[in-house]
Order: sequence, then structure tokens, then C-alpha cells
Amino acid sequence: MVALTIDRAPVLLRDDRDGVARLVLNRPDARNALSVALMAALRDALSDVALDPSIKVVVVAANGPAFCAGHDLKEMRADPRRETMAALFRQCSDLMLQITRLPKPVIAEVHGVATAAGCQLVATCDLAIAADVARFATPGVNIGLFCSTPMVALTRAVGRKPAMEMLLTGELIDAEAARALGLVNHVVPGAGLRAAVGDLAGRIAAKSPLVLAIGKAAFYRQAEMPLDDAYSYAAGVMTRNMMAADAAEGIDAFLGKRPPQWRGC
Repeated sequence: MVALTIDRAPVLLRDDRDGVARLVLNRPDARNALSVALMAALRDALSDVALDPSIKVVVVAANGPAFCAGHDLKEMRADPRRETMAALFRQCSDLMLQITRLPKPVIAEVHGVATAAGCQLVATCDLAIAADVARFATPGVNIGLFCSTPMVALTRAVGRKPAMEMLLTGELIDAEAARALGLVNHVVPGAGLRAAVGDLAGRIAAKSPLVLAIGKAAFYRQAEMPLDDAYSYAAGVMTRNMMAADAAEGIDAFLGKRPPQWRGC
């Protein structure tokens, strides 16, 4: 396991295994709040992953009792200047966009509470598996700071009315409620969380990395388009995909009843 350090504090850990990069938030005493340093470490790790052909899938996990408590409020109050706040929220928004634009699937492994920007992080990841004790909230309204940037990811992951209720009340919802809303894909007992995430990551990592990249990019782009434009765009994507060597290999392997040998092109 490689530790990414900021001022000698291992705020993020990385462990690569079997094509999966596991990025672990490591500020347990601060409930893994997204400090400037932690967001910078995540940015750098994701940039490295994007260029690493050995990595097929990314898992975002965390140490300590909480998954992520959102922004570091103590850090924010230490320098409340307008320009500092603007830079902070821009950094967070850029990080979330980086996850969405990463050409590799990202899975959130949520073992505990995820609130505010932590809930945003879960909503931003392509997939999420939660322990049955995990809970979620966008509680900014309770402290006079509406969760406006978490709202962007939340409203793209769940329906408008459930999202609005979470944003207006700031109340915690449990893991099963989060699954019902579409915020997470699966809920499992805490003892089996890492194994469940590993199984899902492994199944995805077995696919063509080229096709995963094509599919992820197309998924997010078409979702913002009118229906007619989305179909036109998706047809073009499938046409280009069909020209790839991995498409020919996948189809030939299926017809020949054999495992495919992906070339990544």
C-alpha cells in the first residue's frame, strides 16, 4: 500500500491489486472531512490512475468511523475570506468532475456516515455499495449553509422530490432508504462490505477497458441531452465502438463460446 502524504500526514492511501486501485480516505479523527490537502491528494491519485493502463476500476473507501463528513468546517472558519471559499468550492467541484470524467468506473465503498460533500462524493461515484449501518444526509441547512454543490450530484443520482427533502430537512436517511432512492446500488452487512465491493470491481475489471471508457463517457453525456439528440449521439458511439478490435473480439468470442482476449483498442 502506498501512502500519499501532505505535510507528512497520510491523508490518502492507495492499494493496487488485480486491476483495481483502492483509494482510502485517511483522516479518521476528522471523520475524513474533505480538507484542501485531502482533495489535492485525491486529485493527484485520480490523475495517476487515469494514465495507468494496469488499473481498470477505482474504489473510494475510508478509514475510521465515518466515510466522509463533508468539508472541513474548522479549516473553512480558519480563513473565511470570500476568495478562499471560492477556491475551496471550485476545488471540490473540479474533483467531482474529475471522477465523472475519469475513463474508468469508480465505486464508493461506504461503511459509515456520508454527509454534505461526503454524500456528494457517493452520489458522484459511478456505483456505490453501502454497509447496512451507513447513513446519508445533506445537513448544511442545519448550520446555515445550504448544500448547494452537493445538490448538483444528488439531483443527478436520485429523484427531485427525495433530493429536495434531503436538502431541506438535512435529516439522515439509512442505507436501505438510500438504496431505494438510487443513491447506492446495494446494501450489505458491514462485515461483507469489502468483499462485495471487491466482487463488483473484479467483475467490471474483467471487461474491455476501452469499452468501459467509451460507455462511461457516453452515459454521462447522453444523460444531459434531449431524447432525439441522445439517440443520435448514442448511435454514433455504437458505430465507432463497433469499429474497435475489442468489439470484434468480444463478438467472435461470444459466437465461439470462448473467453475474450481484450486488446484495449
